[in-house]
Amino acid sequence: MEKYEKERHPLPPFFPAAARVLMLGSFPPKRERWKMDFFYPNLQNDMWRIFGLVFFDDAGHFLTADRRMFREQAIREFLAAKGIALWDTAMEVARLKGNASDKFLEVLKPVDLADVLATLPCCEAIVLTGQKAMDTLLTLVEADEPATGASTETVYHGRKLRIYRMPSSSRAYPKPLAEKATVYKTMFRELNML
Repeated sequence: MEKYEKERHPLPPFFPAAARVLMLGSFPPKRERWKMDFFYPNLQNDMWRIFGLVFFDDAGHFLTADRRMFREQAIREFLAAKGIALWDTAMEVARLKGNASDKFLEVLKPVDLADVLATLPCCEAIVLTGQKAMDTLLTLVEADEPATGASTETVYHGRKLRIYRMPSSSRAYPKPLAEKATVYKTMFRELNML
């Protein structure tokens, strides 16, 4: 049997005090691909373009003028103002192929969801940003898996939560950027955040 190196989550969580929404991905890509020390740091990942389209009608809103980097401080300030927390479902993984693909990511240690939600008392919705994140969450929470772009309700430790399954922001996910943004926009409207 092949041995794979364990990798621990390299970032601290981003938990604004009054966050109403917790977005959970799976795990960051390898550091050499990062353009900032924050979530969705790979320039090829479209999360911040999706947010730009949804909230500002501009896919480049969170990019630097030369479009080679993300404006990390602007992203942090925006998320804090909107009440959006970010974290991942995996705290320790093995990369089975040495790349960022969720398909080859083995979750060795999932997030401590009870602990996370205890620090986010205003959180009313969990947003999963890919299938691996959804699969991992379902090992922690009793809930029906919603279709991509849809949601379901559950009760976790006596707390009612809405769980959304969003399309992956990875360019490997076969859906145009504008279509992904439309799905996210619908969700944020439902959450009264637009």
